[in-house]
Amino acid sequence: MELFRKIRLKIGDAILRNKIARTKRKKHYSNITEVKKIGIVWDASRIDDFTCLSRFYQKMHESKTDVKILGYFSGKSLPNQLTAVRYLSIVKKEELNIFYHPVSMDTNVFVNNRFDVLIDINFNKLLPLQYISSLSNAGFKVGLFESETRNTPFDLMMDLKSPVNVEDYLNQVVHYLGMINSGTVN
Repeated sequence: MELFRKIRLKIGDAILRNKIARTKRKKHYSNITEVKKIGIVWDASRIDDFTCLSRFYQKMHESKTDVKILGYFSGKSLPNQLTAVRYLSIVKKEELNIFYHPVSMDTNVFVNNRFDVLIDINFNKLLPLQYISSLSNAGFKVGLFESETRNTPFDLMMDLKSPVNVEDYLNQVVHYLGMINSGTVN
């Protein structure tokens, strides 16, 4: 069964690369004070990170920035703290197609949303989350540094030591976004 999983992952990755090649996105970022909508893609199997995400949401909410989080949870039953949270949507394993691409309505809405900034918290490089980050219509995308920069969907990559602490990561993202002051990103 593991062999079929690896084959399906390779095919899923190839299909995603093909979709990325056909997708055009207008990159745009001016400065942190003009950011009104932030999308976060999160590996929800890292349940301990939810406290940091909640604090980040509250901090952004106080500065009148709308934050939406889309998480992927591969476990059998969703933890209670991830249910009934208005700014959080969860994609479950049964909402993936055979090639591990998410096919839920929440995913389609999230991908098509024109976030000012997308923050990728997919430290394990899970294909369902890579799919969402890669095809997102966000104006500016932030993620962890990848040595293969040719295929990265990110406009800004953070190079942090492993294991990455989500709170430090989010603080660094906000710090560096505050340093950028431009119009169109090439």
